[in-house]
Amino acid sequence: MSSSVDEDEGYDEPPAMPSMLWVRNLRRYIRSDASLGSEARMEHETRRILLNMYKEKHRKSVEAGIIPSFYKKKPEDGSISHTVQRLAKYRFLKKQSDILLNADDLDTLWLCLRENCLVDEITGSVKVNYEDFCQIASLCTEQIGPKCRRFFSPSNFMKFEKDESGRIAILSFYLYVMRTVSLTQARIDMSELDEDSDGFLQPYEMEAYIRGLIPNLAQLCDMPAEFVQMYCHIATHKFFFFCDPNRRGKACIKKILLSNCLQELMELHQESEVEAADTEQTENWFSLASTQRICDMFIDLDKDANGTLSEEELQGYADGTLTEIFIQRAFDEHVRHGKTVIGLAWEMDFESFLDFVLALENKDTPEGLTYIFKCLDLQGKGYLTAADIHILFRDVREKWIQVGNYELCTEDVRDEIWDMVKPVDPLRITLSDMLQCKQGGTIASMLIDVRGFWAHDNRENLLQEEGESFDIDGAV
Repeated sequence: MSSSVDEDEGYDEPPAMPSMLWVRNLRRYIRSDASLGSEARMEHETRRILLNMYKEKHRKSVEAGIIPSFYKKKPEDGSISHTVQRLAKYRFLKKQSDILLNADDLDTLWLCLRENCLVDEITGSVKVNYEDFCQIASLCTEQIGPKCRRFFSPSNFMKFEKDESGRIAILSFYLYVMRTVSLTQARIDMSELDEDSDGFLQPYEMEAYIRGLIPNLAQLCDMPAEFVQMYCHIATHKFFFFCDPNRRGKACIKKILLSNCLQELMELHQESEVEAADTEQTENWFSLASTQRICDMFIDLDKDANGTLSEEELQGYADGTLTEIFIQRAFDEHVRHGKTVIGLAWEMDFESFLDFVLALENKDTPEGLTYIFKCLDLQGKGYLTAADIHILFRDVREKWIQVGNYELCTEDVRDEIWDMVKPVDPLRITLSDMLQCKQGGTIASMLIDVRGFWAHDNRENLLQEEGESFDIDGAV
């Protein structure tokens, strides 16, 4: 009887002996999924039913020649679909969070690496070969658990630079693990704030993420409570300037994670030096000193204290070295939500001012150069001509001569710009040309800022001074 049953089920087994009865029963137990818990069985059955439904729907669509749907309306708040979606998202994120390494796990990992490494006699660096790498993997799995196993794959070992003996530096590997854990945790935190689960964050959601980070950032934990909201607003604006170039009002989470902005923000985990110079503290946009500088700058420029900047007020930016035509063009192209009064011109609000500052402080980036190029493109044709260069440089030349410098020949400057860009079309310069030449930021400074032109004109002397100061610092 038992033999015929096994044959019907596709198993080729010898007749069961009394001593083998437990083997057959165990196999039947495994096949029946009875070993799974009730929750796991439910998940398995739900997955099977949904998969069958999808296959049946797909089959009917193919037979009927229907174009697959590419848009699905989001469920309404409070609906069953919305509730199920939120619950599924919560459970998924919790599962991903549970398999992450925590601080204690990272300490254990580093200890295992240190105790099972080799010291390079020539360089003094600490390294491991592949055999030690596999041994460390086993030790970490015993002490931490299987969640660390994925970091010790052969493909991960091959990612790192190896010496002539095939060894990798343990510090590089450890930093890789830390960065992976940090980015994964950041993605989980951002996904939790993504209310509609579309993979994008809106400004208020990004502000909430930054607000949650502040207590954990060493350089921001003592921030005055009344300044937190303004800080989050200024910090968020940089993320959206670089991660939302089309100004759709939402930034892709993946793009945020891969951006330099997040890395710059995470630098604030490090303790700041008390003796650090003011310039060093304000280099990081997300530092407290930098955000306070932005606020103070706006307040100082706003002479009439109406909360917006006029063209005349903005001309005081950067000690008045920017040209009038550039400021006019900035208003024409980028002042979107300025406050207006009947009979008065548009004025720049704080949002537009942040864009203005970010563009000027990041002229070498595609986003900053795109902002400035729209101002340089006087006719809105998408390219610059020799006539545009003459018009733009006229104000720079006037400011240059006013402070007692030598006479400038605009044609020489125009030819130099053309030589720097080497445009595809010899009669016009496009934004693509500016980006390709890798000197777009320098060219933009020459056309909008007399101080920028001075820096270019004295570039050799400045490089020599930097080299001398470096030699002095090295000697000290």
